[in-house]
Amino acid sequence: MLVTALEAGVSPETLRKIESGRVATPAFPTIAAIAGVLGLSLDAVWSEINQSGGGVTLAGSGRTAGERLAS
Repeated sequence: MLVTALEAGVSPETLRKIESGRVATPAFPTIAAIAGVLGLSLDAVWSEINQSGGGVTLAGSGRTAGERLAS
């Protein structure tokens, strides 16, 4: 998680808060940066949110973004 946060330009604490749902509406640039580090397109993220009712399943992980954005 530390590497993901640093590469996205956000603090590890901010990423933890987003992962745990303590940040209900993260800023768009923050989400865009995290998606970019994880190799996710914003179109794919948006599509998953709309299809799954809010939980974004990360490719190949079997987990949702609400569970963990990164290891």
